[in-house]
Formats: sequence, C-alpha cells, structure tokens
Amino acid sequence: MPSTYLHACIALALYFAAHILPLPLASPIQTASADERQPNFIIIYCDNLGYGDIEPFGSTLHRTPNLNRMARQGRKFTHFCVTAGVCTPSRSSIMTGCYSQRVGLHKNPRDGWVLRPVSRYGLNPEELTIAEVLKQQGYATAMVGKWHLGDQPQFMPTQQGFDWFFGVPYSDDMTERVWDQDGSHWPPLPLMENDTVIEAPCDRDGLTKRYTEQAMQWIAQHKDEPFFLYFPQAMPGSTSTPFSSDTFRGKSKNGPWGDSIEELDWSMGQMLDQLEDLGIAENTLVVWTSDNGAPINRDPADLSRGSNRPLHGRGYTTSEGAFRVPTIVWQPGKVPAGTVCEELATTMDLLPTFAKLAGGSPPTDRKIDGHDIAPLLYGQSGAKTPYNAFYYYHQDQLHAVRSGAWKLFLPEAKVAGHPHFSSKVPPQPLLFNVDTDIGCKKNVAAEHPEIVARLSRLADEARADLGDLGVAGAGQRQRGELPKGVEPVAQRLK
Repeated sequence: MPSTYLHACIALALYFAAHILPLPLASPIQTASADERQPNFIIIYCDNLGYGDIEPFGSTLHRTPNLNRMARQGRKFTHFCVTAGVCTPSRSSIMTGCYSQRVGLHKNPRDGWVLRPVSRYGLNPEELTIAEVLKQQGYATAMVGKWHLGDQPQFMPTQQGFDWFFGVPYSDDMTERVWDQDGSHWPPLPLMENDTVIEAPCDRDGLTKRYTEQAMQWIAQHKDEPFFLYFPQAMPGSTSTPFSSDTFRGKSKNGPWGDSIEELDWSMGQMLDQLEDLGIAENTLVVWTSDNGAPINRDPADLSRGSNRPLHGRGYTTSEGAFRVPTIVWQPGKVPAGTVCEELATTMDLLPTFAKLAGGSPPTDRKIDGHDIAPLLYGQSGAKTPYNAFYYYHQDQLHAVRSGAWKLFLPEAKVAGHPHFSSKVPPQPLLFNVDTDIGCKKNVAAEHPEIVARLSRLADEARADLGDLGVAGAGQRQRGELPKGVEPVAQRLK
C-alpha cells in the first residue's frame, strides 16, 4: 500500500474520531482554583462589647493582641452600625438584612424590647435568613452561640437555615426565675445542641472556651466545602460581672469585664490560626463585630461595664455609642491589610453582600434594607457608602436619621430612653457632624437649617415605611407568633 494512501487513511480516521464520533457520556470535572471557589464566611458577633473596649479602637486597658493582628492584617470599619441598642432587634437585622421594624422584632406586647424565655414570639419562619440564602448556594451552615430570636421550636436556628446549632436560645442573664411581668416560670439557662438541651443550667464561665472549641471543630469538618459560620459570642454579656474561664479570670486590669474581653481575644486568635493552618484563610472572609455598644457605668471614669469612647452615650439607646460598633474584616490577600474604612456600613449589608459573593443574589420577593458593600470590604478605590439615609429607632419610635456625616435627632415629645433629651433638656432638633464631632458635643442645627429640613424629609419617608410611635408603616411585615391556642413551652433537660 502506498505510504501516501496510508497517511491519508490515518488522517481521515483521526478527523472522524475528533469531529464525527459521539463524545463520551461523562468527562472529568475540572477542579476549581482557589480564586474560583466560593468564599467561606464567618461572623463573630460579641454581646454588648463597646467601641472603646479593644486595642484597635483605642483601649489602653484591655490586652487584645490577636485583634491587633487581625486589624493589622485586615481592615477596620469606624462607621459600622447595628440597627438597635439591644439584642433581639439587632440580631434580627443581621439575620434578615432588614431593620427590625420591618420584620416585627422591635417590640411585642409580652416581652417589650427583647425576647424573654418561654415567649410566644420569634423571628417569622417566612423571613429568609442569611443562612437560608447561603444554603441555596450550596453552603454548609452552622451557628455557635447566643440566638435570642425566639426559643420555641419553630423559631430556633435549625428551622431558620442552620444545619447545626450549639448554644443558648437567649441572653446569659435570663436564668431560672418566676418572671414578675406575667408569672411565667423561666427554666435554668439551657445549653442546646440543635433542638436538645444538653446542660441546664449551663456553665457560663466556660462558654467562650467551649463555643470556640465547637466552632473550630465544625470548621475543620467542613474545610473542603463552602461554609457559613455565625458565631455570636456570649460575652461580655448582659450581667454586671461577665464570665470567663479559669485561665483568664482575674488576669485583666479591669475585673470581670476585662477578663471576658481578653478571653474573646484569645478565641479570635485560635480561629485565625486554625484558618491559616487549614490553608483556607485566603478563601475565608471573617467579620468581627458586636451586637450593640457597652452599657457603661454612670461614672465615666469607671470602665467596669465597658467603654464606648470616644463616642457619645451608652448601649440600649440610640446614641452613637449604642449603634456604632468596633468592626474588623479579615481575608488575607483579598481584604487590604492595615487599612481603615470610614464609610457608613451596617449589619444589614452582610446578607446581600454574602449572597452576591457566593454567586447568588439577595431575595427579590421582599424589601431588603441592606446593600452590597463588597467594594467597601475589599477597599475598591472611590467606594462610598450606599446609604442615603440610615435610621435610629428606639423600639417603635424614630429618634434620629443619618445622611452622610450628619445625624439629626428629631424633636420628640416622648423622651424615655433618649440619649440626649430629658425633663431638663426639652426636645429640639439636634444636629451633629459625626465625622468631625465624634462625641456629639456641638449641636449645629441652627447653623444648618437646610440640612435639618432635608433629614426631616428623610425621617418622614421612614415613618411612612417603617412606622413611628404605634402608627404602622406600609412596609412592615409580621413577626413570628405561635398559633392561637398553642402555649409556649420551656426548653428543659428531658
């Protein structure tokens, strides 16, 4: 056979093999590179930790070397806000991306401002949580720590998008008692795994250490898949003398409050080390913050219940010291190291931001108040706050509105719980530049009537949407509630 003919046959056969014959039914899946993998997300949410309680935000009292390292390797946010000065409404916002007034968890007729044990109310299961949004994108989800969004079975974390829950259903100060408000019997403070009480009363001294160990064990188990860990720490907590383990108790310069903070710092160091040891640090976005500011003592020199310095006011109010919280974001190689963001961002932004970073989108069938702040997180040049207006509510009363550098306290007839007004200080427009006057010491309303007028118009928009003083807003949704005839049950050891 002539060689030219043989070569032609071979060439024709190769052509048919490559272009005509059927392709294999299956082919090897290409492994995504580290840059193509969905990022992991971790939120550490301290309880009642103040703006001035850690070294990266100015504390000279508490030793926080691991948070110093996190700030040095990551990005500080100096205008990062929560949506309430107390636990339940603040936590509802980080879960739903909404003001608590929108999802109905700003107050209720039985519990008032925060949910109490054996309540018939909770986060409506019809709301979409950050965990549920990420589960839709294939994420493993877990929560370790304090829930405080309803202690009845249908409101608990495992019914709200979390694959696994380890922690307590409400605050560390809500221990066994008969509540004089309605005569209900609160059970011993329960430590739970998923829907089962495993210890009651739980050992509060050991919570930080135990939570850290459980969280790290879960991370190790899920290191090879995209994961979301919500880690709301118990401390410093709601008691006058926070808890800590033997290793840290009595070791700080600020009594129990300082001991608990220095143990929180240890916890963060353990987790950062683990992420690096597992080789997943560069693919894990970590956000470290607090649910609201410190309660602080009346004597400004006494820091035994925390510090919000140099901000004005205490937790549980609508002051900057209540709403503006210390925040550090960390993702080596992605978040620019040693940088500071001075733009306004809030906990409501985490849901839409994480959803987009995961390759999905936030819910479109309902209003979400948060925004995608990835440009701020990753230090994009020229990135600005997405907020034209941000609102400060005290339960169902609108106290203040912020736009840009300006914060306007509205003249209110009812002044209970107000950070500025009292029987001795009659209501009046109070305008502060919270960029240049961080302590809110100089009222410049008289000098800027046009700004007062503009922010007042923004306040009217909030009232129409989110309500004000018992008048419902058009954009409010229903809180979760047990059906009529169904009585709440206490979470107890079986």
